[in-house]
Amino acid sequence: METLRFGYKYFKKDLLISILAEILSFIGIFAELLLPLLSGILIDYVIKDTAVDDESGGMFHFLLTGRFGSVHSMQLFFAVAGFFLIMVALRIGLIYIRDLIQEHVGLNLETSLRYASYDKLMRLDSDTISDYNSGELLQILNSDTIMFKELFCHRIPYFGDSIFMLITTVILIATIDISFVIIPLLLAPILIRAVFIFKKKARENFTKIRANSSALNLTTQENISGVRIVRSFVNEELEKEKFNKVNMDFCNTNIDQVSLTANFEMSVNIIKQIAYVGTIVIGAFLVMKGNLTIGYILSSSTYVVRLMGDINSVNNNIVNMQQQTVAGLNLKKFMDKESKTPDNGRADLHTDTPNIEMKDVTLDIEGQRILDKVSISIPYGKKIGIVGETGSGKSVLLKTLLRMKEITSGSITIDGIDIKEYKLENLRDMFACVFQDVFLFSNTIESNIAFSKPYADQKLVKEAAVHAQAESFINELEDQYQTIIGERGIGISGGQKQRISIARCFLKNAPVFVLDDSTSALDTNTEKVLLKEIYDKFSEKTLIITAHRFSSVKDCDEILYMREGRVEERGTFKELMDMNGSFAKVYKIQMEQKEA
Repeated sequence: METLRFGYKYFKKDLLISILAEILSFIGIFAELLLPLLSGILIDYVIKDTAVDDESGGMFHFLLTGRFGSVHSMQLFFAVAGFFLIMVALRIGLIYIRDLIQEHVGLNLETSLRYASYDKLMRLDSDTISDYNSGELLQILNSDTIMFKELFCHRIPYFGDSIFMLITTVILIATIDISFVIIPLLLAPILIRAVFIFKKKARENFTKIRANSSALNLTTQENISGVRIVRSFVNEELEKEKFNKVNMDFCNTNIDQVSLTANFEMSVNIIKQIAYVGTIVIGAFLVMKGNLTIGYILSSSTYVVRLMGDINSVNNNIVNMQQQTVAGLNLKKFMDKESKTPDNGRADLHTDTPNIEMKDVTLDIEGQRILDKVSISIPYGKKIGIVGETGSGKSVLLKTLLRMKEITSGSITIDGIDIKEYKLENLRDMFACVFQDVFLFSNTIESNIAFSKPYADQKLVKEAAVHAQAESFINELEDQYQTIIGERGIGISGGQKQRISIARCFLKNAPVFVLDDSTSALDTNTEKVLLKEIYDKFSEKTLIITAHRFSSVKDCDEILYMREGRVEERGTFKELMDMNGSFAKVYKIQMEQKEA
């Protein structure tokens, strides 16, 4: 029920029109259920010359009063045929309108669910998102939204249709002769028992199918993203084997479901045939006693077979609901996820000249200390360099500034106010970042540079590219700034990707530039020119730069050397060299390697 309540939040805006669609469906179904009665009248009073009494024809008795022609006449034939066509047309027209409404409501619901789940994805912190692999996320944001939409817009309405048909059919059978209800009453418990067994097994199968679908998505996505690695290691056969395994697992679970469904359908068909034969036997007995006409045998047998079919339809809807409920449950779990970085700050807090203060910043992740009492003062305009061996905590330290990682203890303030007091949007708007893992969208170079300002003038885009030393290689491309680059920057070199991402940072022109080892793929001369551009053109901005190449931070106002999450040494370049500690030793080694 919680899953249904969750979905109802997005469905309720279309509730009234959905109720209207269901009413139209009920009328159309009722019109369809009247057709066997008209068929019975056609046999008894048009084809045969059966005597008419006060109960003849049931609710269509008015056709046999003589106003529409005498018994066994063409006039009566055309009257009955006309009403038959009216019922068919009514049924087709109403169901057509119902289907249009359902599809419209379904698309609205699917769009709302997809938007809500994508919005949730954007608001969740990176650590929470990392609990899911990419295959699971694709399953939730795409397949699960579609499947859950089906529950509200098709499966529940069809379930209501089946129940309405079931009740109406029983009533119509009873109006012909109560004896015909005996067989359905005897067979119904057997069918219901089969339904419950099938329902339980089907839900287990659908859970497996969904898990295998997620694994298939993940394997496919990883091989698309990592195709160059696969080829460079000549590991195509290994990846094919991995894909074949998950592909066969997905296939086998679907085959299990098909077998289960086939076995159940066979059982239902046997029960339906027993019901049909039993109805004919009872009907023949009533005809021989003079209590029933041949036409009513046809109507009754049609209704009994339909009744068993209605019970089967109820089951099919229940079974399909299991698959869709599993999808809804996983979607709900994702939507109920709480971000580990709550956004409860004040919208009015913002500054264009942030003074940053980090005091005793400590971060523990899964029992491991990543940052250990790091303290840094960064007044606006200061240039800070952070270096250290791999795993020393440089990148994580930068992430704490943007609250991409929440510190365990200590404090980070901007203008004396804890960063948790700022809205995340306002906080992150103060920073223009270039991370180690450069990501470029499958779009034009211009669009990638102008990501923070999509409608920026092309002149500003070009200026940012010039400052980032990207103008020269962009102009050499056939379409220049309109060149479409592939997913994750496929098609251009690592250094070119870094320069485009740095241009993106420059165009944002935020108060604080954060460069996280973002010049590692550049040659020394290009890096030197680029850093000089930053110091000259953006001299008033705060710069925080991490690097493995110590020469990258040589001109910073203060340099921090980190080891195992702690600041081991700090000072200007000259002070650190005079100290002759770890920084000086590593720097000398790097210079010797460069000269060699």
